[in-house]
Amino acid sequence: MLTLPAPAKLNLFLHVTGRRPDGYHTLETLFVPISHGDEIVLTERGDGTVARVEGPAEVAPDNDLAVRAAKLLQRSCGVERGVAIRVRKRLPLGGGLGGGSSDAATVLLGLNRLWRLGASRQALMRLALELGADVPFFIFGEPAVGRGVGELLAAVSLPRLWFVVLTPPIVVETAAVFAAPELTRHSPSAKMPVFPEEFGRNDLQAVAIAQFPEIAACLGALAGAAEVAGPAMPARMTGSGACVFAAFGAEEDAQRVLSQAEDAGCRSGFVARALNRHPLWEFAAP
Repeated sequence: MLTLPAPAKLNLFLHVTGRRPDGYHTLETLFVPISHGDEIVLTERGDGTVARVEGPAEVAPDNDLAVRAAKLLQRSCGVERGVAIRVRKRLPLGGGLGGGSSDAATVLLGLNRLWRLGASRQALMRLALELGADVPFFIFGEPAVGRGVGELLAAVSLPRLWFVVLTPPIVVETAAVFAAPELTRHSPSAKMPVFPEEFGRNDLQAVAIAQFPEIAACLGALAGAAEVAGPAMPARMTGSGACVFAAFGAEEDAQRVLSQAEDAGCRSGFVARALNRHPLWEFAAP
């Protein structure tokens, strides 16, 4: 049995640069894994069955990316063993934190270890892309600029950062945000390998705010509380929402801002640090 972390991610910026003929949008984004997330428990079974024995009630087991990841790896590698999966959710659904994608990546990495497959990082990333555009990032395992639909990744270095993340009590459907006619779909590419912390924006933010005023309220509360602490970057939404964040150079500043934002009416949130490596980095072969 393995008990494993599935860390969340933040998009420090997210630009929509175009739209492919198949309908998928091309992006340019800066992914950062953070020290807060779900927990996955994998227990090996000898009967070949993949079963979710604990997980979010809102997601049917067969639709859960964690289950789909296990079945994909089992099928691709010809594994006869099975696994019981517990998905202990700490991240909100529809929050833009990549919880489902991270769960899937942790299952791929964990089963690579539990089943002694010895699969390489690149091999796992190829499988991960079949599950969703964000899943390869969690296998990649480092802060990265993502392009394409998010699967073309280049590692970047970041200063030590702490994040305040606020979680509005709403579920944002990613497809609905991307389908909005007012969405900007032609942001120019940055064309540079180095970004100041305050670089860019989230092109999805205005669309999500128009649909969910709760996001604007949390952004306002976070921005107001952060002014006195001198944030490393301004308050911003992550992914397609609903969660918002601001970055700081010191944990005590982040904790103080979280307390002030909660006093302003945004009752749910957490503080997390940026991770330089996914905690399961060693679970993939070079």
